Amino acid sequence: DFRGKKEDLQTVLSARPAVLAHNIETVPELYDGVRVGADYKRSLDLLAHSKKVAPNIFTKSGIMLGLGETKEQVKQTLQDLRSAGVDLLTIGQYLAPSKAHHPVLRYPEPQEYKEWEAYALSIGFLGAACGPLVRSSYRAGALYKEAILGRKLA
Repeated sequence: DFRGKKEDLQTVLSARPAVLAHNIETVPELYDGVRVGADYKRSLDLLAHSKKVAPNIFTKSGIMLGLGETKEQVKQTLQDLRSAGVDLLTIGQYLAPSKAHHPVLRYPEPQEYKEWEAYALSIGFLGAACGPLVRSSYRAGALYKEAILGRKLA
């Protein structure tokens, strides 16, 4: 999140990327234990500022499930992302990189991911890829095409 430095974000936006991606990773209540050194509000501010100064550049974010989040917390996080103007979303299963990392606390059923995808689209995301095997750049090209199509229809 560039530690909140807007000039660093502007450097990236000046290159005119098709998509600016910054993953929020988890719900705010879990940030201290999962995203050490990161700040939920600062990340949302980065995404919102990007959309404000470069409205034609798509923004994308992603979260992981299985860290101990509740469904209500996930719902609020998705709403926060949309309020920040995020266009594209990925939701995948958290897998601990090592035993020293936060443990996996649950493995949601595939149906839950389908429900999150439907919810994301219902609140205005232009594209969403949600599933246990989804990773941050999963189907990036397809999500980008969905977003372009959605923008043309809007």
